[in-house]
Amino acid sequence: MDESGPTDAELLRAHVDGDPEAFAELVRRHRDRLWAVAVRTIGDREDAADAVQDALLSAHRAAPRFRGESMVTTWLHRIVVNACLDRLRRRRSHPTVPLPDGTRPAESRPAAPEPAAPAPDHDAAMDVRSALAALPPEQRAALVLVDVQGYAVAEAAEILDVAEGTIKSRCARGRARMAAALGHLRGGDGDHDSSGNHTPSGAVSPTTSAREGRGGR
Repeated sequence: MDESGPTDAELLRAHVDGDPEAFAELVRRHRDRLWAVAVRTIGDREDAADAVQDALLSAHRAAPRFRGESMVTTWLHRIVVNACLDRLRRRRSHPTVPLPDGTRPAESRPAAPEPAAPAPDHDAAMDVRSALAALPPEQRAALVLVDVQGYAVAEAAEILDVAEGTIKSRCARGRARMAAALGHLRGGDGDHDSSGNHTPSGAVSPTTSAREGRGGR
C-alpha cells in the first residue's frame, strides 16, 4: 500500500459514505491473500472462488456495522474463513468425491477463466493437500492460517474469533493427524523443524509442503 494513500479503515469508511471506488480498492489490496486462504481451506478452486465472492458481498453489505474493534484485513479474513467453513460443513452434510488436486472434470468447469491459483505441486505436496483436505474444517482453517499462510497464533485466533489456546490445540491435533496420514513419506528417523514437528529424512514436512505453491507470504 502507498504510505501516502488512505488506510484500510479510511477506505471502508469512504465506502460507507458512498464512495463507489473505495471498496474495490480495499478488495484489490487484499484479494490475493483472501484467495490463498480460501483455496487452501476449501481445497477446490471453484468452491473457493464462490466462497470469496459470497464473503466479499457480505463484507460490502456489513461495512456500516464494522466497529473498528479489529483491523479491517482481520475482519475481511474472518468473513472469508467463515464462508469457507460454511461450505465445508454443507459439503460434509452432502458429501461428494473430490479429486485429489482440488480440480473438477473438464466438462464441469466454467468457460470463464478461473482465478489465479498455486501452480501444480509435486506428488508429495499433493499428498499433503489431500491430508489437509481430510482434516475437520476447524483444524484445517487453523493450520491454513498458521502453517500455510504464516499468521501468528494471536492473529489466527482473532480471525477465527477463538482463544489462542484453541488455535494451538487445533493446530496440534491437525498436525498429528497429518503426520499419521503422511507416514508413507517418512524415509528415516528425520529431524524436527523449528515448530517442533517431526520432519522425515528425505521427505517434506506438512507445513513446508503446504507452503510450496503459494510463493511465500
